[in-house]
Amino acid sequence: MVPPSSSRAAAVSTATAPAPAPGERSAVGLVAVLGALTAVAPLATDMYVPGFPAMGDALGASSSAVQLTMTAFLAGLVVGQLLIGPLSDGLGRRRLLISGSAGFVLFSLVCAVAPNVGLLTGARFLQGVAGAAGMVLARAVLTDRFHGAELPRHFAVLSQVMGVAPIAAPVLGGVILSVSAWRAVFAVLAVLGGLLLFAVVRGVPESLPPERRQSGGFVNTFRAMGTLLGRRAFMGYVLVVAFVAAALFSYISGSSFVFENLHGVSSTTYSLIFATNAVGMLLAGAVFSRLAGRGVRLNTLLTAGVGVVLSGALGQVLVVLSLGESLVGTWVTLFVTAAGIGLVFPSGMSIGQAVGRMAPGAASALLGGLQFLFGALASPLVGLFGEDSSLPMALIMLVAAAGAGLALLGLARPWQGQGEPASV
Repeated sequence: MVPPSSSRAAAVSTATAPAPAPGERSAVGLVAVLGALTAVAPLATDMYVPGFPAMGDALGASSSAVQLTMTAFLAGLVVGQLLIGPLSDGLGRRRLLISGSAGFVLFSLVCAVAPNVGLLTGARFLQGVAGAAGMVLARAVLTDRFHGAELPRHFAVLSQVMGVAPIAAPVLGGVILSVSAWRAVFAVLAVLGGLLLFAVVRGVPESLPPERRQSGGFVNTFRAMGTLLGRRAFMGYVLVVAFVAAALFSYISGSSFVFENLHGVSSTTYSLIFATNAVGMLLAGAVFSRLAGRGVRLNTLLTAGVGVVLSGALGQVLVVLSLGESLVGTWVTLFVTAAGIGLVFPSGMSIGQAVGRMAPGAASALLGGLQFLFGALASPLVGLFGEDSSLPMALIMLVAAAGAGLALLGLARPWQGQGEPASV
């Protein structure tokens, strides 16, 4: 998704508008490929969810064993990002990106033909490790390639992709399952991975030349990650993004139960509610892109985003405590929360990558790895604390939002202005 053009530019006819410069065209193509790489993991996470019952029957596995295949994939995403990101600072981005894309195709095919749930679980873990390459290296390539106001604008595109992909994934999976068996989902993922492999080979040049790479082998490469872990401000921004991701994953895992079971809406109506909230995220991302392009401080936008997330989560708790289970109240407060998330992700990732520019791959690994780790830890908590009220989901989201606020004020300290384009 390319950020919208200005109203004045839109008024110029396509016949007379100047064509973009070759460098601009190549940048658009590069960001498009990186955005697609970012979408792979969310698609692979959720596309096969509608086929869980059929998978259990075909493989003779329990529902918990089938659900473990998703946990294995998320674990692979975390491990893969934490390994591949730092390695890319020493080896370069392109060869790891090509290897990861090829591995994703291979392990998707293994998933498609797995004869039992044990092999499927192992293949899903390795599929997650391979798929992590696209996510972690997309952010690193952007940091290598773009600077100044361009960087947050392109990070907004990746964030919007991350907002759309989880919504589209179950829908695509449902369409595939309506005409074929669950194994076809992994075959489609293999095809998508093959197309992305081709796009990477053709459209993603090496962005980290040898003279800019970490020297001293793997030890020094991972030592750079240790250095980042010890930087207060950097870890503050990482934890802001991670806690907000925990709120998002709690919403994703609990909202269908809240709306369909407690409020009695149909699956179609729930899809509409979920899509509406996703639009809120996309609109917030577009607002971020526009304001960042006009010189508004990234730290200001991040602080505003955390405040909106916290307000939405607190409002949800207050609605439940004062009004009980209110469909409209829950929908509105979740929309507000989703809009805040749409501000936090692009601003937090932009600042985090800028502050960690000394080792962009390691910085990307920590930003992405902890994001999925916190999300994976938060997701099962919603069901663990009861299914007769929406209060558990609301409280978990509020705690996560409060954690983001504490990390912002106590560690990131946005008033110090770190990571702003002018300071990089």
